Amino acid sequence: MENELLLFAGGALAGLLGALLGIGGGVLIVPLLTLGFGEPLTRAIGTSLVAVVATSAGAAAHNVRTRRADVRLGLTLEIGTVLGAAAGGLLAGLLSERVLAGLFAGLMAYLALSLLRRSFAPAHDPAAAEAVDPMAPEGPTAPAYRTRRLPLALGGSVGAGAASALLGIGGGTVKVPLMRLVMGVPLHVATATSNFMIGVTAAAGAYAYLFRGDIEPMVAAPLALGVLSGAAVGARIAPRVNTRWLTILFVLVAGWVAVEMGLRAAGVAR
Repeated sequence: MENELLLFAGGALAGLLGALLGIGGGVLIVPLLTLGFGEPLTRAIGTSLVAVVATSAGAAAHNVRTRRADVRLGLTLEIGTVLGAAAGGLLAGLLSERVLAGLFAGLMAYLALSLLRRSFAPAHDPAAAEAVDPMAPEGPTAPAYRTRRLPLALGGSVGAGAASALLGIGGGTVKVPLMRLVMGVPLHVATATSNFMIGVTAAAGAYAYLFRGDIEPMVAAPLALGVLSGAAVGARIAPRVNTRWLTILFVLVAGWVAVEMGLRAAGVAR
């Protein structure tokens, strides 16, 4: 019972921070399971994908109800992410744990640098001031960004889906910059839409891990419940929280995880 409670608490913290920072909880769940609970990396990644589905369920319902997510855009881009996630889940079974650890170390280093740069950047987002309704139907009132560079965005979504399945993340670390930089989606809409999408993306990748036996139900269940609770709370308090100090704390944790995973990839026992 103690182990289940710790998994629930760790999942709640991951879901809360993931929703507050718009990155999804998977980037915290994989190191939690491998470094904190000693789970093999492939099992941690598969279990993380199950928890990411819960993250999406906890945050997406609120974002859709409050008209923050662009459901139409999300469903369009899901064509690419689902294909990429299915391919990534199959490819993960062919890669060694050292290769996966190296990929995850690179992801954490990239994420730490990106978030650190964002935490000290001006808070003003010019696109956020645009009068757009993410839930507007197709037609004259539809946001212009929905069709802007759409083929390129679909191609990038395939990569986001593959990264999700390979590393046990929701893919938000790729989807949010993709929508923002390629299509010009306002940042707050891109974050909410990413949270809406990650559940389907993670589910598509999780099937391959499930068939290989890389998902442990007794670990995934309390973890997913914790993530669901934390993500629901995070989605509700996000508009009122100054995330700069949370971001700096996450950067420190991400840097430590990057070093640990890098050592594993190099074959150094820890």
